[in-house]
Amino acid sequence: MSSPRRVGSQTSRTRDQLLDCAEQLMIEKGYAHVTYRAVAARAGVTAGLVQYYFPKLDDLFIAEIRRRSEQNLDRLVALLDAHADEPLRVLWEYSRDEATAALTTEFIALGNHRPSIRAEIADVTDKVRRVQLEALAARYGTTGISLGALPPAALLFLLTGIPKLIRLEEGVGVSTTHGEAVRAFESFLDSVEPASRPKAKKPTKRAPAAKRSR
Repeated sequence: MSSPRRVGSQTSRTRDQLLDCAEQLMIEKGYAHVTYRAVAARAGVTAGLVQYYFPKLDDLFIAEIRRRSEQNLDRLVALLDAHADEPLRVLWEYSRDEATAALTTEFIALGNHRPSIRAEIADVTDKVRRVQLEALAARYGTTGISLGALPPAALLFLLTGIPKLIRLEEGVGVSTTHGEAVRAFESFLDSVEPASRPKAKKPTKRAPAAKRSR
């Protein structure tokens, strides 16, 4: 019986460096360009070392998603703790930042082709939404939030869904009604949670991502 293949430590500095290089490749060239050889060349190591830490390429992508989602979740929890009286505004700004992140776009595109990646994205999204719902419930209860007593779960879907839809449409060159939708929603937020701090700087539009090889 063959012994299980050894895998590099999950707390290794080398492992983190490889993940950093993989993320850089995804941002600069797209997920299709993330290969053992490409990551190895960027990190200045051998392809065999990359495979030692990530026996399958999907292992590398999943490790990226988990690391990035943990960082984002820690940031979200800190923001919600610091501004517990205005969770709607925090979640709106967080969702807009996340929707415009290049890595988020690449991970979603990758998930369309890899079941294991899709499952991982679904899992981390559920974790984030539980935190988001808990923050809304702590501030507003579970019955409704102003404006027609919209349930927190429905409002959360709008908060997180509008930025993603805008990002999706911008990717194919559509911008009609985007500005109006954002202004209307921010006006609603102002009526429910009058701003007590400077609004986050709006993310600038990025140049179109490089075409991915198929």
